[in-house]
Amino acid sequence: MSLATALPDGDRRARRNVGVLVAAQAVLGAQMPMIFTVGGLAGTTLAPNPCWATLPISLIVLGSMLTATPLSALMQRHGRRAGFVVGSLGGTLGAATGAAGLVFASFPLFLLGSLLTGIYMSAQGFYRFAAADTASEAFRPKAISWVMAGGLLSAILGPQLVKFTADAMVVPFLGTYLAVIAVNLVGVSLFALLDIPRPPAPRTGQAIGRSRLQMLREPRIAVAIICATVSYALMNLVMTSTPIAVVGCGFTTAHAADIVSAHVLAMFAPSFVTGHLIARFGVERIVALGLTILAAAGAVALMGVDLGHFFVSLVLLGIGWNFGFIGATAMLASAHAPEERGRLQGMNDLIVFGGVTLASLSSGGLLNCSGGTVEQGWQLVNIAMLPFLVLAGGALMWLWLRPRAA
Repeated sequence: MSLATALPDGDRRARRNVGVLVAAQAVLGAQMPMIFTVGGLAGTTLAPNPCWATLPISLIVLGSMLTATPLSALMQRHGRRAGFVVGSLGGTLGAATGAAGLVFASFPLFLLGSLLTGIYMSAQGFYRFAAADTASEAFRPKAISWVMAGGLLSAILGPQLVKFTADAMVVPFLGTYLAVIAVNLVGVSLFALLDIPRPPAPRTGQAIGRSRLQMLREPRIAVAIICATVSYALMNLVMTSTPIAVVGCGFTTAHAADIVSAHVLAMFAPSFVTGHLIARFGVERIVALGLTILAAAGAVALMGVDLGHFFVSLVLLGIGWNFGFIGATAMLASAHAPEERGRLQGMNDLIVFGGVTLASLSSGGLLNCSGGTVEQGWQLVNIAMLPFLVLAGGALMWLWLRPRAA
């Protein structure tokens, strides 16, 4: 059966939009593995204190958190295209500022570039919601997962560009940041093909939906946000430290790039089937599976610091993130009305990236300043996952049992 006959006629526009968003995820999304690979390493060379080495990565996430609500409001008022173009411009400006920080050996300027890069990261986070905007209820989980699958090409393209550009200039990593500028300038043109209508402005007397506080009191929304936050924050906690840990354990920047590439591939490769699995087994089971795989990633990391341990742990980390985060996104997308979209999605990403910011900030301190060696710090990073996995698992179990109790 072809895709055209398998889906309702009303999903033809949704399929077109999914195609555009997949391309954007693939091309523009390449900048994130590029910056996450070299940001901490560049921070190590610029930071006055090794405990601050991952601060550039943390500020990217902080910038994403701070701009999530304004970007969501912008898209609610002016449409998805406007928000995504602003995100690409933010990525361009962030990379240019980061490049200037490297040229002038200025850690504060480099940090400012990281903060501005967060504008792009925030916009990219809305690709998954945009995929659901014009999709039918049956197609929605698949649309979300297919857009996330676009990250497969970015997982290949980004780290390979790092290999070619990291040492291409006298100033280490400068070539990588210049390549990020080019990626943004090329990729922004894709949004001219996007066909998502702007939400109609509410008329006088028309219901505008629930307030943010009322939505947070909805059990399904609350659990979706908790599971999304834990899945993304723990993935970021470990991934932020990985390049520094790999190099600190005696391996090369190229090894670190290969491990990040394998990790990002694992983040997005399951997306081809995640939507089908959600439709078949239910979103709660897929989120639970994601949390279990995240726990397995931490267990493997605690077994040793050989390259094999890094590769297996980071692959499991990516798969666990995929099931946990896409599942939580699908759960959230089915729990609100169209007029609540801007408020809920902005609030969700504010909370999610707030948790990711704290995780990223903690990552460098745990790795560099909590243990006597890099190996001990790496163990502490992975042990820190446990209480948050218990929190998310408990919340999901409560939601699961709630209808039975009722």
